Amino acid sequence: MLNFDQLRKIIPISAKAQTLLSIPEKEISFQIRIHIDKKMFNFDAYAVYYNTVRGPAKGGIRFAPNVTLEETRDLSERMVYKTALVDIPFGGGKSGIRIDTSKFDRFDIGYIVKEYVNVLSRDLNTNTYIPAPDMGSGPLEMMVIYGETHIPESVTGKPISVGGLPGRNEATGRGAAITAKESALSFLDKPLNEIKVAVQGFGNVGSFAGYFLSDWGMKVVAVSDFKSGIFNPEGLPIHDLMKYARKDGVFTNLNIGETITNADLLTLDVDILIPAACENVITVDNADDIRAPIIIEAANGPTTPEADKILQKKNIKVIPDILSNSGGVIASYVEWHQGKSGSLTEVSETYAVIDKLIVRNFKLIKDMAENLNISYRDAALAISVKKVTTAMEDRGWI
Repeated sequence: MLNFDQLRKIIPISAKAQTLLSIPEKEISFQIRIHIDKKMFNFDAYAVYYNTVRGPAKGGIRFAPNVTLEETRDLSERMVYKTALVDIPFGGGKSGIRIDTSKFDRFDIGYIVKEYVNVLSRDLNTNTYIPAPDMGSGPLEMMVIYGETHIPESVTGKPISVGGLPGRNEATGRGAAITAKESALSFLDKPLNEIKVAVQGFGNVGSFAGYFLSDWGMKVVAVSDFKSGIFNPEGLPIHDLMKYARKDGVFTNLNIGETITNADLLTLDVDILIPAACENVITVDNADDIRAPIIIEAANGPTTPEADKILQKKNIKVIPDILSNSGGVIASYVEWHQGKSGSLTEVSETYAVIDKLIVRNFKLIKDMAENLNISYRDAALAISVKKVTTAMEDRGWI
């Protein structure tokens, strides 16, 4: 993820620091073996704690049929810099189970999660690793983990009824939205009600990003999910779409706009493009066709390095994922702290913490990028890597 030669042009990085940042502290590959309906199933599973110099490894559990150790490692590394950038005292972690959840009911998934907890019980019970929801997992799976550990702060993203955080469900989307709003105010010379936004991926993150932007007066003119998309240049009724998407999952027969594909959405003539689906959707094959002057990376790693270079040449401002989708981990910290202290948190407080940390660090990134004439991604990484290496020095690691 890190280009050390590029970063050394911005901040000092010692050889010892580079060595520690180049490899994860700990990787675990294991099998989850379980009987379901008298059949034995074996699921490949992984956990990576990339760097814990600033605190416990923090990162979600991904349930997907294409989960790999390499992907888990990459996501764990991103969490190191995401938590550092927004000043959350966590390190970077991630875990994943290779499974097609559509083939199992919630009770079967619960048995699988219990076995996952059994394998990682020492790390979960000692706060070495603190999981959270990710692709394919949600509050119900986190509730199972809490049910096994009986430690409120051992997991975040729990249902509110068992110690979860009000506002946690919409937190990542909130973070992406506030990043988009700050970008609009900083880079676009027009009022918010004239700004057009396209959101690729209308799951939890993308839908709530659109929800908040719409509430703030911006026009969300296009959204898509993995099956279909819809476009209306006058703006879409996001609140209604959220209800429909939650119910049926596709945008068809709505009569409120024209049908478009995910590929079409990326190249629309809009002010802000928000890729909120999955990684590597902006590539060398489509980067030249992107017309939005601002990209908010609400997904993890939606832009390939090769595409990033093309976007820089086009002077497109890319606000990187380690800031744009950090709302979730900020809320996770609030929930973790709530679990340890026993305090109660209002949803408005959750939003306030997310907004404060993202706005503050957006300004730091913007100032560095403009003062040094570097990309916003390089500025964000330089700031976060500096925080991590400083922690290494303070703890005597280097």
